[in-house]
Formats: sequence, structure tokens, C-alpha cells
Amino acid sequence: MTTPVNDPSPPPAMALDLNGVTIEVNAVADTPLLWVLREQAGLAGTRFGCGMALCGACTVHVNGEPVRSCVTPVSTVVGKRVVTIEGLAGPMADALRTAWVSNDVPQCGYCQSGQIMSAAALLATTPKPTDADIDRAMDGNVCRCGTYPRIRAAIKAAATLLETGSA
Repeated sequence: MTTPVNDPSPPPAMALDLNGVTIEVNAVADTPLLWVLREQAGLAGTRFGCGMALCGACTVHVNGEPVRSCVTPVSTVVGKRVVTIEGLAGPMADALRTAWVSNDVPQCGYCQSGQIMSAAALLATTPKPTDADIDRAMDGNVCRCGTYPRIRAAIKAAATLLETGSA
């Protein structure tokens, strides 16, 4: 039986489009995007929750779609636009932040970046979401504090702010 030899060479560099800026990271291809964001890019807003894509705390956008970064290999996002909570900007972000605060959504706050990223993806495609739309889009985003009614109200408030141009 042969003993595997550890390869001492560093992992290859990969260029990521992160929040509109190209950065270079060194990671093994199957390293979860979450760890690259937190450890190499220094962006701590994306949270580790379950590590199995069940809680939504690690939600980011890849080419505008919400994805769970804890199970997304970094190599799969090369050549795609990655946006984290730190990079969410513009009227959508303003409306969501205003609605989140005015509806007293956060309690402990741990899940909020993932909640907001999922809500932003919903409002980008569904400007006037129904309760069913919100339930579908937010399914899998767990809030241990149980602020789901306030999250729903905030999403509807953000939609109104965007519709009226008040954001």
C-alpha cells in the first residue's frame, strides 16, 4: 500500500467578480464559496448557519439568483457575478433596509443578511409579491427568533417603496 503524498504547492488562483470588483483568491476548487468570502475576501456579512443549505444564512446572489454559499464550490462561480450583503446597493437595497428597520424585523440579526438577499432576489423578479410568492421565495430561510410575519410585512413595504419611488 502506498502512502499519498501531500502536494505542497498552493491552490491555483481564481478570479472572482465579487460585488463588482475582480479579486483573486487561492482556494481548492471545491472550497465552499462561503469560506472564501469570509476568510479571503474578509466579508463577514454572509453567515455560516447549518453548512447544508438548509437555513439560508449564507445566501448570496450569483448572476442575480439566490444561492447557498455554504455548499457552492468556489470554482463554480468563476466568470459569474457574486453579490453579498455588503455589495447589495441601489434602490432595492435602500427599500429593503428601510422596510426592515421600520418593521422591526431583526431580533438577534444572525439570519438577516440571508433573509435580505432572498428578499432582494424575489423583488427583482416579482415587484408586487403575494403572500404565496413571499413564502416560496423565503422557503428555507430560517429565523430562529420567529420574525416571519415582520419579514413578510417588510418585503411588502419594500415593494411599495420601490413602486412609489420612495426608496
